[in-house]
Amino acid sequence: MSAEIPGPDAALTARLAGDLARIWPEGTREPAPKLAVAVSGGADSLGLLLLAHAVRPRGIEAATVDHGLRAESADEAEGVAEVCGRLGVPHVTLRVTLAEGNLQAEARHARYAALAEWMTSRSLAALATAHHADDQAETLLMRLNRAGGVAGLAGVRERGRVPSADWPLLRPLLGWRRADLAAVVAAAGLIAVDDPSNANDRFERVRMRQALAGTSPDWLDIPAIAASAGHLADADAALDWAAAREWSEAVNPEGLGLIYRPRAPRAIVLRVLARIVRQLDGEDARGQALARLFESLVARQPASIGGLVARPLPDGWSFMKAPQRHTKKR
Repeated sequence: MSAEIPGPDAALTARLAGDLARIWPEGTREPAPKLAVAVSGGADSLGLLLLAHAVRPRGIEAATVDHGLRAESADEAEGVAEVCGRLGVPHVTLRVTLAEGNLQAEARHARYAALAEWMTSRSLAALATAHHADDQAETLLMRLNRAGGVAGLAGVRERGRVPSADWPLLRPLLGWRRADLAAVVAAAGLIAVDDPSNANDRFERVRMRQALAGTSPDWLDIPAIAASAGHLADADAALDWAAAREWSEAVNPEGLGLIYRPRAPRAIVLRVLARIVRQLDGEDARGQALARLFESLVARQPASIGGLVARPLPDGWSFMKAPQRHTKKR
């Protein structure tokens, strides 16, 4: 029989219990709903598994998504299953096949689709993932390096929705450091999966992580940076709300196009322009292209973006699909 796995100390357990109760108050009701935990086998997700099990010993189930991108992934999923078996936590490995295209985007889509289907089959009430303060800070700093706007700089929220599903997506570790979770795993006597890509400095995140590892907390406060990313997420949501109101009050259909009579500040107008392009052209426009469109219209100059033509009017701007060009047959 496998040896029992030591649980986290009482202070850490109480800390996660408080974090979970704050972002998922429904989880404190009776009868207690079941929590789904996504566990890859890395130190972050193993730490979450151990902490969540300590808080809800009979109230969690775990899943490992095997994308099949590395030869070791099947063995790593078996390792997670073995740990879950020792804890008495139901576990399943979800194997997915990725479509062609952007690998990261396809992996994310397939991962959440598989998790949502599993949650439905098991009547699980919410999904917890192991995103933490270091992840949040690294993402914000990388996007600052690219001159990202508010939408790009906005961090993930402690509570969201599972993509393409109706389940709460919980990130209770956004106030925790990577080292906190590694210490939980080490204290339990477990060895986490070490993905070799985490040491490959061809990846921007790895380079950022390496740079941050040598900085003093007196100079860069990672939890504070992570909190700032959360504040930017609030600002992003506020801008979305304002843009929706601007759309309802200032955008009107005319013929096959739209008329926009802008009244809002630039940041909100850019979001309305993005929605106009998406609705009429069926494509998402890049931020720089939207900025150029805005500048042309403010200067009272016609402009095009994607398959649309935009023209200034005496009291606003018009948008319509560009006429198709017909070539003569010879």
